[in-house]
Amino acid sequence: MSTELFGIGNYIVDFYCSALHLVIEIDGGTHDYSGQIVYDEKRQQYLESLGIKVIRFNSKEVLQDINNVLNQIDYLCKNY
Repeated sequence: MSTELFGIGNYIVDFYCSALHLVIEIDGGTHDYSGQIVYDEKRQQYLESLGIKVIRFNSKEVLQDINNVLNQIDYLCKNY
């Protein structure tokens, strides 16, 4: 099994749709720490400065309510 990572500038993103200029981030527990929060904000500002929309989901949200997450992504893709 292989996993491809996608980089934008100096940053690695979880999922990227080039057609929509959309990044989807799944944030685990490490994203709750102040240092990581600052890093995430800086990264998101950079991506948005390139015209890329960033949406974030908490990993618990993905694991416990995947249908809601998928509905939000579907809605965004259809209305973006």
